[in-house]
Amino acid sequence: MTDLRKVWGLRGRLDVTVRDLPLGLFLLGGSLLPWFDGRGSQLGGMPTHSFDALAAVALALECLPLAVRRRWPVVCLALVSLGFIVDQLRGYHLLAGAALLIALLSAGSHLARHRRATVLLHTAAYVSLAVVLLRLGSGESPGGFATFYLVLACAWGAGAWLRATRTTAAERRRRDAEETRVAERTRIARELHDVVSHHVTAMVVQVEAARYLTAAPERLDQTLATVGDTGRRAITDLRHLLDLLNPDHGTEARTPHVGSVLTIVEQTRRAGQPVEFTEKGTPAESTGSAELVAYRVVQESLTNALKYAHGSRISVQVHHGENEITVEVVTDGSGSPAPVPGGSGRGLAGLRERVDVLGGDFSAGRREGGGFVVRARIPAGSPS
Repeated sequence: MTDLRKVWGLRGRLDVTVRDLPLGLFLLGGSLLPWFDGRGSQLGGMPTHSFDALAAVALALECLPLAVRRRWPVVCLALVSLGFIVDQLRGYHLLAGAALLIALLSAGSHLARHRRATVLLHTAAYVSLAVVLLRLGSGESPGGFATFYLVLACAWGAGAWLRATRTTAAERRRRDAEETRVAERTRIARELHDVVSHHVTAMVVQVEAARYLTAAPERLDQTLATVGDTGRRAITDLRHLLDLLNPDHGTEARTPHVGSVLTIVEQTRRAGQPVEFTEKGTPAESTGSAELVAYRVVQESLTNALKYAHGSRISVQVHHGENEITVEVVTDGSGSPAPVPGGSGRGLAGLRERVDVLGGDFSAGRREGGGFVVRARIPAGSPS
């Protein structure tokens, strides 16, 4: 079996002309066998003529052009048709007459331009052949000629169907590839937004706070150290995202890095945001993408709090259930906007898409009495 696969693989690397030539040689050899003498196509009922030099020419015209049936389908069809005409007018009735059906099927399948003109010209040539055979006194009825023409039309139609099927499949593959590229770009854009937005926002807030700590060197050093730590985490996350774009990395690089929720909470606290964190339950051994999505929900919620309600008290609750992870982030709204650029609006929308893909529930909005609340129910065990 392995040897057959190797041979077939070698055949696939050969030129298409070389691959198609054996079919023509097979028909040529079969036509030369005595048992098939005069047993080929008989259009018009002309008496069988013995094999001579002109028969050899007709045989070559019918068989050898099949080598170019895919590369030059019009040339193949024209030469095979000429050989078929000589074959029928002289009454050789060669087995190679079947090559006309193959040439028509190939032309219907591989001809890209002037298809209608090819059909009209071939029809005109067939009608001319039928008229000549009738005038030569053949015993074929007009119905017989019409029946044979339908057979030829079916061969062309089969080729056209193969072409349409191949075109549809190619278009579907192109569309699937485009959708895959768009989905991958969207996924990476979401990851970039989550990483850059959170880390840079935290750094900006910390640097702005450092401006007012010149009188307290110890706190200033602590704040600047925190900025450095945040920057290093941002670089680590960005390097991982760049690995996603590197085709040399294996499948392990295709899974985004999932940080600890507690780490992102501590980072937010160092940025001057009071955060109360509660985690209940035990994370499952295999949660699929649920763990990542839960992390991103907390990260985006804390980033928005730093931007729009800096100084507000925040409550983060993460509950690990048997089949799902629930997240609730509540901001009391007592803070004020931080001196950072406004968001693009894609953060919460991206979270909703992530949760929806896993079949969960997501909500975000203002709560009664002020503040903002984000809730997410994320089914665990979903494929990553």
